[in-house]
Amino acid sequence: MASNIKGGKRLAHTKKGGFFRKLLLLLTGALGIAIVALGLWYWLNVKPPEIPGIGSGDDGTAFHSPEYHPDDAALGGSGGAPSGVTDADRKKDFYTLLIVGTDGGVNTDTIMVASYDNTAKSANLISIPRDTLVNVKRKVKKINAAYPSGTLNGGGKEGGIAQLKREVKTLIGFAPDFTVLIDMKAFVRLVDALGGVEVDVPFHMVYNDPTQNLSINIPKGLQTLSGSDAVKFARFRKGSSGSRTISDYDRIKNQQAVIKAIAEKALRPSSIIKIPEFVGIFTENVYTDMDTGNLIWFAEQFAAAGTLATHTLPMAGSSGSPGWYEYANAAATAELVNGTVNPYGVPITVDDLDILNAVP
Repeated sequence: MASNIKGGKRLAHTKKGGFFRKLLLLLTGALGIAIVALGLWYWLNVKPPEIPGIGSGDDGTAFHSPEYHPDDAALGGSGGAPSGVTDADRKKDFYTLLIVGTDGGVNTDTIMVASYDNTAKSANLISIPRDTLVNVKRKVKKINAAYPSGTLNGGGKEGGIAQLKREVKTLIGFAPDFTVLIDMKAFVRLVDALGGVEVDVPFHMVYNDPTQNLSINIPKGLQTLSGSDAVKFARFRKGSSGSRTISDYDRIKNQQAVIKAIAEKALRPSSIIKIPEFVGIFTENVYTDMDTGNLIWFAEQFAAAGTLATHTLPMAGSSGSPGWYEYANAAATAELVNGTVNPYGVPITVDDLDILNAVP
């Protein structure tokens, strides 16, 4: 009888062991299939976007509703390229992006042109001051009025981006290939997903406005900023009574500092496991003409480049009150563009720009 009991125990143990082995094999097989599927998706989708050819850009009609009438600044029949430039002049594996930051509405506090040269493995970014004067018919002739003009006059986001591209072209000689429009919600969520970003705050930033339910109190020195504080740091301009007020150029430096901090932390190997979360944030809060695979490809390339060189569009002075327009410096702009973001093998010249030096 005892022998039968022991045999029964051995049989039960054998059955249990067989079950766990089968479960392990099943899980291993499922994991293998998942890895293969992920690898296949990666191989099929993670790649650079196709660079548009000359003449394939918006010619002033692509995004128009019957009510939408763009300002005069236009891409023309050559799309976003300078006059006389052909597809043969295009640099190989050179990509340009228009990066726009909004306040959740139509106000564009941040306008940047970025480039990535996949041959030289270099990345550049030029910030365009929001008060830069542009040659358009509308009453407010500032570059940051371009997106609202296109959006609110019937074009929606596509019309807003199309109008902004037209006006960016007047300043730098060409319209960037691709667009990333990001609002503050995505900015906050991205920084929080990273566990905050480290920024060297140049002075104690203090500002309180109960009407906006806005309170800023960021100490001077090296700080790890949450998403909310990173936005406040990037947008800070005017301090409370007795506190410091900074110029738009100082604010651009702060914006660039935050962007570099985000890029450096997001592209660390330790952040790889958070890629699905980053993709979710972008999908929900970012408007772009690229797909997820393209965005991941750019993230990988910027990581490989190791550094992002930041610049600001050169200025020749300001109009002062009442308009407070900033005048772009045509010669210095052409030189900067040619040394950084120009996607063509031929130089951008001053004649390719449409820069005004006085308010009409």
